[in-house]
Amino acid sequence: MISENEILSTINMTRAEHLDVRTVTLGVSLFDCASTDYDTFAYRLRAKISKYAKRLVETCNMVGDRYGIPVVNKRISVSPIGTVCSSFTRDQLAAVCRELDAAAKEVGVDFVGGFGALVEKGITPGERNLIDSLPEALATTDRVCSSINVGSTKAGINMDAVALMGQRVLDVAQATSDRDGIGAAKLVVFCNIPQDVPFMAGAYLGIGEPDVVIDVGVSGPGVVKKALDRLIEEKNNGRHITVDDVAETIKFTAFKVTRVGEIIGRDVAKELGIPFGVADLSLAPTPAIGDSVGEIFQALGLSSIGAPGTTAILAMLNDAVKKGGVFASSHVGGLSGAFIPVSEDAAIEAAARSGALTFEKLEAMTSVCSVGLDMIAIPGDTPASTIGGIIADEAAIGMINNKATAVRVIPVPGKTVGDVAVFGGLLGEAAVIRVPGGDSAGFVNLGGRIPAPIHSLKN
Repeated sequence: MISENEILSTINMTRAEHLDVRTVTLGVSLFDCASTDYDTFAYRLRAKISKYAKRLVETCNMVGDRYGIPVVNKRISVSPIGTVCSSFTRDQLAAVCRELDAAAKEVGVDFVGGFGALVEKGITPGERNLIDSLPEALATTDRVCSSINVGSTKAGINMDAVALMGQRVLDVAQATSDRDGIGAAKLVVFCNIPQDVPFMAGAYLGIGEPDVVIDVGVSGPGVVKKALDRLIEEKNNGRHITVDDVAETIKFTAFKVTRVGEIIGRDVAKELGIPFGVADLSLAPTPAIGDSVGEIFQALGLSSIGAPGTTAILAMLNDAVKKGGVFASSHVGGLSGAFIPVSEDAAIEAAARSGALTFEKLEAMTSVCSVGLDMIAIPGDTPASTIGGIIADEAAIGMINNKATAVRVIPVPGKTVGDVAVFGGLLGEAAVIRVPGGDSAGFVNLGGRIPAPIHSLKN
């Protein structure tokens, strides 16, 4: 059982260590709302979201106040619209995106995810229409996020989808050029996307999920950093400390943080009369000083994230977080590990701006972290084929290693290396960094499907 006394003993973490529940995400299936008639579908969508989400924000605030632990974001994820609305035209799908945006604003949630498609083996006409609608859809809405899954360990990598998404990322950024291409910050391209991610921009409600469900995303990089600071202080006072002690400290801290998220998520679900799904125990940073994954690397002796040893520390961090979280919760899901979103983490962004952390190093780190290349500002004139090549490389890392990987890059219109893009809020800001040189067009435009690896045949 989860002890309330144990949870309450961690409340001091909220005062000085940035402990919070980063998101409570309400999953809502829209398959029972499906219709070939747009007006009928739009009515059913708004009615169902209103029915289940109208008390979400007030309930999260009430439960957060009960324990003294803030719930920072309240979100909704829905079934993949490319599947639910398979008969709709491009213009109708852009209108669906606006319906989702209006529904999110009506119930007061921060974001709604699920305006996406699962195209790892092929693209249906409806999914193609959705992908083609992305520039208009994301430019004319504020709270809708999109995720497109282009590969998996079981299916391989759909290179037609990869090439298409390289172009669409550029198109979405250009459609929001007056805001430094912020539309691309709401668009992520996945390989092996989980069905129960509560974090944006990847959140959607998978086909095997309940009709409605509560998933919670915990965080706490600042808590881990403070725990490691105390450990290093003991070392400075004469105690012999090794990486074994570091891993154990991270694991135990992740255990406590996950317990917080578990009890709050379950209480919100109980109050709403909705099943509890999973706790995603990812370390998700914010731009605030002291709430950074990047600072953890400095606490462990690196001059900054990006220095030699970075990938080793990240592997240890990711593994220890998962071990601690799995012991704390019976239902761990989503991405669960450490995020490295450049613009959203002050220490990571500073390292990228100074050149200590390069695009190539970020890609290497994705082989052992939770997700992938995340919130990276790149030159606005980056060719679509280069972005497609980046997506293909990242998808290959996920496919071969049987893990979720993703690409969320922002080609900032009119800006080049060294210029600064400002996205605001939790999205932060970032200097535009260099992308790998060379021409990828010949390969990316071959099309077809990279075959699934041999180990995909294991039962």
